[in-house]
Amino acid sequence: MRQRAFLALVAVAFVALIFPATTQGQRGGQQVQLPDGPGKDMVQATCTKCHGLNFITNSFGFSRDEWVTLFSSMVVPPKTESDAIADYLAKHFPEKPNISKAVIVPGPVSVNIKEWLAPTLGQRPHDPLAARDGSIWWTGQYASRLGRLDPRTGAMKEFPLDTPNSGPHGLDEDADGNVWYTGINVHEIGKVDPKTGAVTEYKVPEPARNPHTPIINDATGMLFFTTQSGHVGRLNTRTGEFRIAKTPTDGTYPYGIQINSKGIPWYVDFRGNRVGSVDPVTMEIKEYTLPSPDARPRRIALTPDDVVWYADYARGYLGRFDPRNGQVKEWPSPGGKDSRPYGIAAVGDVIWYSESGVKPNTLVRFDTRTERFQTWTIPSGGHVVRNMMATREGSLVLANSGINRVALVEVRTGRSTAAR
Repeated sequence: MRQRAFLALVAVAFVALIFPATTQGQRGGQQVQLPDGPGKDMVQATCTKCHGLNFITNSFGFSRDEWVTLFSSMVVPPKTESDAIADYLAKHFPEKPNISKAVIVPGPVSVNIKEWLAPTLGQRPHDPLAARDGSIWWTGQYASRLGRLDPRTGAMKEFPLDTPNSGPHGLDEDADGNVWYTGINVHEIGKVDPKTGAVTEYKVPEPARNPHTPIINDATGMLFFTTQSGHVGRLNTRTGEFRIAKTPTDGTYPYGIQINSKGIPWYVDFRGNRVGSVDPVTMEIKEYTLPSPDARPRRIALTPDDVVWYADYARGYLGRFDPRNGQVKEWPSPGGKDSRPYGIAAVGDVIWYSESGVKPNTLVRFDTRTERFQTWTIPSGGHVVRNMMATREGSLVLANSGINRVALVEVRTGRSTAAR
């Protein structure tokens, strides 16, 4: 465990956006050969400083203005270079003809979506946090920092972490207002004191590696977390003691995790058609198989009745698993089989999630009582909303990863209007 005052800001240039599934979650990726033409050398020299060129070739493709908006959230080159880069990208990587388009479903609710550009360009905000004091936090995965936004004033502050390239991923807040995060690249759980910026780090014990998403039980002070190594962990935030449990099935990828009203953590397995529960005392894991062998649930939400809702990223479905009887029910997402539902949250009996595989990304509302959908487009395009969280007032906070933005969704009843 180490503790230091927070560091000076580190500039990060042109960090990768992540679009379709083929490149999501990877900073590097295979190198590819770009087409010849004016601007190629500038694109190649600029982009490969931080990511593979496959991030460009595997993207949705964009118009010239869209490319400028996108790379300007990562780096601000001189105008002559910016023009050359934009011209090259627009010519050789226009919008692909087979890209799934957002499907707009009208309904009775209106939303107002506000977005803010994160101060350090290219940091790729990964997960958001709606803190108790009304602030919005995010993990700047590519810049090893956390960020804090006051949505009332627009004021932002960033908290650099002690360990370079730690890859902060998920985050949560404890009862004392400390913000905890997973350092996925360096196998650590960290804590930031918002008052001082001091960082405390806890090394995750083997065999667990790559801690992914954390969730804290305020009543017990226990932080539960998923890992990319097929384990679920528990950290006592008061003593620093860890306990690690392997999933019953080999080769799993525990991903999103939430705690129900009885203090039981539930998670979804992104490598298989499974959801799992964890005994918070013994750490015994029970797995439950979803009907479709192709299901790949990525994120999870719990309604007040402790029913599990999941975003089936691979198949383009919203799913419901009832732990009381094991019954599963699924609904095709409005954007279709390639819509790639991702970040998800529950506000009472309403499920909200984002479709990351359509252009632009959508915000989706599902009323569990009427079983009706409603959708909106995200103004910036979204560029993969990996996670979202409900505020105490019933609004939503989002991290718009590839476009370097965080967002607040204000939900209103009454006539539906377009997001603005």
